[in-house]
Amino acid sequence: MQKGRHLLVDCFSVPQDVCLNDQLVLEAMANAATRAGANVISQVRYHFGHNSPPGFTAFVLLDESHCSAHCYAQDQMLALDIFTCGDIDPNQVLEYMREQVDLGHVTVREEPRFIRETTEAHCLN
Repeated sequence: MQKGRHLLVDCFSVPQDVCLNDQLVLEAMANAATRAGANVISQVRYHFGHNSPPGFTAFVLLDESHCSAHCYAQDQMLALDIFTCGDIDPNQVLEYMREQVDLGHVTVREEPRFIRETTEAHCLN
């Protein structure tokens, strides 16, 4: 049994215009999550580059968890986290995002969260 699904998405060779457009990525995450059936609670973004290399962080808070993006524009890399619980499929959120934004070459790892083993579990304190 698990209590959520978490996609760790690494995007390489992301077009520079995407890497510098935090508003575009934020809107794509929110629209994709909504289209997949999630409920968007809040959105925030921050554009880097004043005292650091260019890039951004964007975050969409969902009733069903969250979507986040962190971009390293100088390297054309974007890290996405899509964590959902309930009936929302994070792969669908990613699919809908890719319809809106060119994410370049994408690798995806999916991690179940809060796995409950059928055998005795050991907790570390």
